[in-house]
Amino acid sequence: MALNYISAAEAASLIKHGYNIGLSGFTPAGTAKAVTAELAKIAEAEHAKGNPFQIGIFTGASTGDSCDGVLSRVKAIRYRAPYTTNSDFRKAVNNGEIAYNDIHLSQMAQEVRYGFMGKVNVAIIEACEVTPDGKIYLTAAGGIAPTVCRLADQIIVELNAAHSKNAMGLHDVYEPLDPPYRREIPIYKPSDRIGLPYIQVDPKKIIGVVETNWPDEARSFAAADPLTDKIGQNVADFLAADMKRGIIPPTFLPLQSGVGNIANAVLGALGRDKTIPPFEMYTEVIQNSVIGLIREGRVKFGSACSLTVTNDCLEGIYQDMDFFRDKLVLRPSEISNSPEVVRRLGIISINTAIEADIYGNVNSTHIGGTKMMNGIGGSGDFTRNAYISIFTCPSVAKEGKISAIVPMVSHMDHTEHDVNIIITEQGVADLRGKSPKERAQAIIENCVHPDYKNILWDYLKLTDGKSQTPHALRAALAMHAELAQSGDMKNVDWAQYK
Repeated sequence: MALNYISAAEAASLIKHGYNIGLSGFTPAGTAKAVTAELAKIAEAEHAKGNPFQIGIFTGASTGDSCDGVLSRVKAIRYRAPYTTNSDFRKAVNNGEIAYNDIHLSQMAQEVRYGFMGKVNVAIIEACEVTPDGKIYLTAAGGIAPTVCRLADQIIVELNAAHSKNAMGLHDVYEPLDPPYRREIPIYKPSDRIGLPYIQVDPKKIIGVVETNWPDEARSFAAADPLTDKIGQNVADFLAADMKRGIIPPTFLPLQSGVGNIANAVLGALGRDKTIPPFEMYTEVIQNSVIGLIREGRVKFGSACSLTVTNDCLEGIYQDMDFFRDKLVLRPSEISNSPEVVRRLGIISINTAIEADIYGNVNSTHIGGTKMMNGIGGSGDFTRNAYISIFTCPSVAKEGKISAIVPMVSHMDHTEHDVNIIITEQGVADLRGKSPKERAQAIIENCVHPDYKNILWDYLKLTDGKSQTPHALRAALAMHAELAQSGDMKNVDWAQYK
């Protein structure tokens, strides 16, 4: 069956008001670009005529500006799940313009399969190659592409020349059966491959192939600074000490690391610490720092859902694929983030908190408890099931006006039951085996900025001190209220709550 080559504008015209579209990609890596950019033009024109035009979007994680950004700005998104990082999308969500469903990334594909979110009308999939018999070779990410390809009535392929055909073979495409027929996912070490290097679809469903040459809208992260370096060193020192005392095996354990400059600093510190042997990654995203560690031999293997790297780094991987072919694999997100596999492999998870409270509960998503930042991403998939779960953050923000450690988090994504370790530039709070009162003491003593230590000790004096988890409920969110009123948490006055 011959492939039908069409323009991005022609492809976009096939998507109608009220449709749900499913996209490839995970972060801006590997996601649709050309068709969604044209779709925004259609929405803008229809709105100018007074006609409605909005769609639902199912993705693996965040996308780039050519999807989330342009579609948000023309108010073309009715519903969207899951994670995102686009600032214009964030504004629209927090203005109540988009119905945004923030769910665990490991659950996205299966919730679409279970029918929880409605029909997938069209899948838009970025590929480095597509064959007339329906083999689609993905680019820099797995995401939920296998699921939306199978469920969609129609498929549009963006054949992107910006991605080398050397990417063929990088993927391990595997989709589990649904209950009651589901079996174990047979991954027993990060390098195991259990699926196919491509997505096989019915070629009759491919209604168009759009040829593009559009690099991933990659994000670069801020360079390491003394604060992030200190956090990274604290993590490395903690893990080295746990290995020395036999908590972590001498062969070490696979790591999961979130996205951003703190994650890069952590991985840099682990790479420099030669008391830690070369290790493996079983994670959702691989950043530039991991690629460097693979080249240096400090990371033996990287299993992930996406290559969230700069374009020059990605080009280097494609050029050196003979070197990387047995050191990297990209999986669908429900496999890269599978709680079953995470627990089996004994993953050490390292994620970033917006804030944590004195008992170890963590807020990863909301500013002030109400304004969405990005979303929970995969942090919950890994945290709940990790061998050791670690959260990192600077102890203060906004020039010291905000403490990242508070009496009670304003929104809770990860409960105290799942959080083992909290690390700031101030130090490490090991919460394992501790009661709530003991956790509070460890967190205040080791992680809180000096400007806030006495403030948090004074908060505890407001409580009866006898409860299992002592709280003065009227005062529990007073630091947040003070920030909203005066702009500085340090101005909180506990006297009014006595």
